[in-house]
Amino acid sequence: MNPTKTALLVLGTLAGPAAAADLPEPVLPQGVGVNIHFIRGHENELDQITAAGFKVVRMDFAWESTERKKGEYDWSAYDELTGGLEKRGLRVLYILDYSNELYEAAVESRDPVSGRQRRIVPSPQHPESIAAFARWAAAAARHYRGRRIIWEIWNEPNGAFWKPKPDVRQYTALALATCRAVRQADPQATIVGPATSKIPLEFLERFFASGALAELDAVSVHPYRARNRPPETAAEDYRKLRQLIERYAPATKKQMPILSGEWGYASHTRGVSPETQAAYLARQQLSNLLNGVPLSIWYDWKDDGTNPGESEHHFGTMTYDLKPKPAYWAARTLTHELAGYRIVRRLKTGNETDFVLLLKNAAGRRKLAAWTLGETHAVRLAGLLRPAGKVRGVTVGGQSFLPKVVQNTLALELSASPQYVAIEDGPD
Repeated sequence: MNPTKTALLVLGTLAGPAAAADLPEPVLPQGVGVNIHFIRGHENELDQITAAGFKVVRMDFAWESTERKKGEYDWSAYDELTGGLEKRGLRVLYILDYSNELYEAAVESRDPVSGRQRRIVPSPQHPESIAAFARWAAAAARHYRGRRIIWEIWNEPNGAFWKPKPDVRQYTALALATCRAVRQADPQATIVGPATSKIPLEFLERFFASGALAELDAVSVHPYRARNRPPETAAEDYRKLRQLIERYAPATKKQMPILSGEWGYASHTRGVSPETQAAYLARQQLSNLLNGVPLSIWYDWKDDGTNPGESEHHFGTMTYDLKPKPAYWAARTLTHELAGYRIVRRLKTGNETDFVLLLKNAAGRRKLAAWTLGETHAVRLAGLLRPAGKVRGVTVGGQSFLPKVVQNTLALELSASPQYVAIEDGPD
């Protein structure tokens, strides 16, 4: 039988609805995440990640490295990483991904970039490999049950990570079988997907039409965009994605969360400047929250190399030799200055390119996060200050400044770099 049809039949026999999602609250910095590329060791880096204020870490959970003999699973390396993250109060998003030559035979394939022949292991696409992947995923979910891990099914299946070439039917068969197995192993598991590269509506619609939204707890996407398209431009993509979710989700899941599962900007020679990268990191987190996206994973924790012209080498918040870039300080300032705050609303300035966000914490204290997409200019914000009230400002990089106040009206100079302003009320 066709694997997709098999998976759909299995989905229809599942007993009961999926468990409620255990996802971060939209309170900073609970949903501020970062992607890493290591498992064992790197204790110093885990400390630096913690100091920066990240709360969620995303990492590949590789099938081939944990099942080297059929039916035998070795979780020891991931036990070490999971324990190290938990010890520091960090949640884990593990990507259930990639293939295994035990179940899919290697084949020759033409590289889409170089045109050269290469030897690859195809993604799971036959009944035996799909069933084996699902069993492995279920065993992992059972092993880590109760550890609040977010399980993501695959990485960018609409691109080069699905081999030998993207196939939405093949991915759907795998995803549905995996959802079923993981949910049976741990009914409380949090499962997200499909982790697409960008927000490809046609691919997503075909996936949603399979009934997959009945099993997922959130839809994860990677809203990458060109360097001249800042984070705020994702809003329209999210709107269209929500329309699809509402069309295909069961009645109880029409408001299913969207997650920004991976997204960054590279500071290579043809990318953005390190200063713009820092501003975009903060703006990505804030604009995503403004658009109802509770989890945003910044790609990447550190640069993957030193070639100045290679984009893949310069997505990090740290250099290759672990020196902080401006993006690191932007993350640290955001997570510390706005810790415990949630966005209340966007204030109007009369200019659609201005973003002045009002945030509050549980005690009712107020802060602003403010920037603009346009040229640097001044704005006046009336009605925020009480008599004898005070204000305190911090730049995106953590430098303190004193905002101007004229007759109880706050005057700010907005630029592309966010600034944070604490509003301290005077006596009533």
